[in-house]
Amino acid sequence: MIRITMFSAAETVPGQGVGSAYRELVNLLTDRFPDKFDLKFNSLSRTDISHYHTINFGFFLNTFLPGRGTKIGYVHFLPETLEDSINLWSPIKKIFYWYVMTFYKRMDQIVVVNPVFIDKLVALGVAKEKITFIPNFVSKDEFFPVPDNQKAGIRQKLSLPEDSFIVLGVGQVQVRKGVLDFIQLAKDNPKWTFVWVGGFSFGAITAGYEELKKVVDNPPKNLIFPGIVDRDLMNDYYNAADVFLLPSYTELFPMSALEAFSTGTPTILRDLDLYRAIIDGYYLPANDRVGMQTQLDQLATDQELQHQVAKQSLAASEYYSATHVSRIWEDYYINQVHEKTDGGHE
Repeated sequence: MIRITMFSAAETVPGQGVGSAYRELVNLLTDRFPDKFDLKFNSLSRTDISHYHTINFGFFLNTFLPGRGTKIGYVHFLPETLEDSINLWSPIKKIFYWYVMTFYKRMDQIVVVNPVFIDKLVALGVAKEKITFIPNFVSKDEFFPVPDNQKAGIRQKLSLPEDSFIVLGVGQVQVRKGVLDFIQLAKDNPKWTFVWVGGFSFGAITAGYEELKKVVDNPPKNLIFPGIVDRDLMNDYYNAADVFLLPSYTELFPMSALEAFSTGTPTILRDLDLYRAIIDGYYLPANDRVGMQTQLDQLATDQELQHQVAKQSLAASEYYSATHVSRIWEDYYINQVHEKTDGGHE
């Protein structure tokens, strides 16, 4: 068996996509490869592969210990993607950004969740031959469409209006996620119900915290902020919605979009280069808030379009399914151990 140690603190801060991606991968490896991979978590015992999911300083220090095997870094963000997420004093920001890249360069191998970031990492000094693209995925056991006749009951369970057109957003409440556009759309469409699931995972250092906190504490009547909810409730929220809208300005590979796809929920995304590289054709694109309004108007009035975009969502979920991506991870881990052995290393 191949010994794999997962190093992660992703689940200590609730409501982050990194935590969702980490949990999906751990569950996948545990369920599908119990006889191939021996998983340990944050352990310093000797291992064949050390897979670093977060960049905690303690994890960086343990990369210098013997018996770490092949060190794999999972890149969920780059310094540039943090610009609109957190506010840091300039000197601290420079030190932190330097540390992020120092951590990544310390790895033997890098896995990115979006191919667009390969060239960006190379420009920042990471050797291209060390970088591999493996997409995120979600489990169809956790995220799946429910029959139409059950949706009224789900809305009732979540205290959502049963007869309203519901627009769902999911993610941390921060400027980068486009929450301000989501809020304005709610104000512009008082007859619809807007729901944003997520909270301030970074607290008061969240970019735009004061402005956003005022709205979260006193939202328009048709805008609901349930906060950070249990993961086992998320399938209900996606199925309760008529449309999933993610107005983010920057993303890597949003887990929320994959979750929406897996439930067959029609999806609108800001039209980013990042999305075109991985999920082009599976969602309705919008360049700005005006474009989002146009797409929402069409979905609200065109049932045929709703069915068409729902089918696109389900098609995307097949490609980014656990079955498909599990084969990629299986081959990747096995190849890393073989290459280490063939190279005469530990």
